[in-house]
Amino acid sequence: MFKMWVSIAGMGFMFLAIMTIYFSRYKLKGIFRIITAIIAYLLMIVSGLTLLIVFLT
Repeated sequence: MFKMWVSIAGMGFMFLAIMTIYFSRYKLKGIFRIITAIIAYLLMIVSGLTLLIVFLT
């Protein structure tokens, strides 16, 4: 049951990463664009590692 919640959290992080990447590329300018891009790619890395750990265990 715990693995299910962890995988759902990983998918949620991936969805947030996709949305923030979209906003940083097309909607924002200046320093906000850089900050949201960094946050988005960190979320993508965390979600990828989370889902990888869940799938391998």
